[in-house]
Amino acid sequence: MASEKPTDDVRFYGRRKGKPLKAGRERLLDSLLPKIRVEAPSTTLDPRTLFPASCRDVWMEIGFGSGEHLAAQAEAEPAVGFIGAEVFLNGVASLLRYVDERALANVRVYDNDVRALLPHLPAASLSRVSLLFPDPWPKTRHAKRRFIGPAMLRELSRVLADGGELRVATDHPVYARWTLQHVPEHADFTWPVSGPDDWRLRPADSAPTRYEQKAIAAGRTPMFLRFFRKARAV
Repeated sequence: MASEKPTDDVRFYGRRKGKPLKAGRERLLDSLLPKIRVEAPSTTLDPRTLFPASCRDVWMEIGFGSGEHLAAQAEAEPAVGFIGAEVFLNGVASLLRYVDERALANVRVYDNDVRALLPHLPAASLSRVSLLFPDPWPKTRHAKRRFIGPAMLRELSRVLADGGELRVATDHPVYARWTLQHVPEHADFTWPVSGPDDWRLRPADSAPTRYEQKAIAAGRTPMFLRFFRKARAV
């Protein structure tokens, strides 16, 4: 079983596969993933068509790691459709285990670089996008590899509905400063904060990730940044 080939016109930095998978997870990649995989579209893809008609909203998690956060949210919000984007095969296999064990019917997986998918989604088609503990690429010469940036913010602004939320969590001060430099400067986003708890505390409806727990154990302080898409001009 193999994941989709990397998209030719998108250069991805990072690992696509780690240690060998256990037999049970290999089986899920062969049996479950084809049923819930989001195929690379050639035209516009309305994400609501991926889910039952009762789906209220569609949320996306970019780089879902081992999948524990996405699975917890999908279980807590059965009326929301969740698209998880992750290129790391071991992480995809981990999420599939949660989907299988919890019988989560509202999860779909795009196992490739999300930058190849976003341009095919209609405007205002997502109500929330979560980017939790992305690779910070802390060296200045690697800054262009960071997911948050002017070009990506234009794309996220386009696909987010009015009032839609962009959640960014990081434990790296360089990435936190970078995010706070770029997102609030974008004309379409607002960062409503009233005090330190607005970025020190994980949102109440959000589950801890494995990486967050490791960061705290190592003495690093996570930041939880919540930005909102401004209403479009009529």
